[in-house]
Amino acid sequence: MNTEHISNSPATRYSDKELEEFRELIIGKIDAARIELDNLVASMGNQYSNGTEDTSAAYSTLEDGAATLEKETMHQMAGRQKKFIEQLEAALVRIEHKTYGVCRVTGKLIPKERMRAVPHTTMSMEAKLRQY
Repeated sequence: MNTEHISNSPATRYSDKELEEFRELIIGKIDAARIELDNLVASMGNQYSNGTEDTSAAYSTLEDGAATLEKETMHQMAGRQKKFIEQLEAALVRIEHKTYGVCRVTGKLIPKERMRAVPHTTMSMEAKLRQY
């Protein structure tokens, strides 16, 4: 077997050691994302009075509108956080199947720098730029 040829060929997947490093990174991100989601859900659940009962109707309406907008924003943020967690969990599945870091468009190994920055990505920058 020509070992020189093997060492010069491009990697087709990350090593088990590299996959373990990514797994630890992703688990840390999932833990942080779940804490953030819990905080968002808790803040949405606070049914405290907005204190407008002793103010004029105009201010009460403004306060109610601001509270509604804030609640909608919190729901959107919570939705994005849930989606992020789901994407990170899917990345853990790819690690288990040893397909993590392989671009779903080009089939090439995505650089470590990109995987560290966006650990749930399934596309290389080359593939991402082709979309535009």
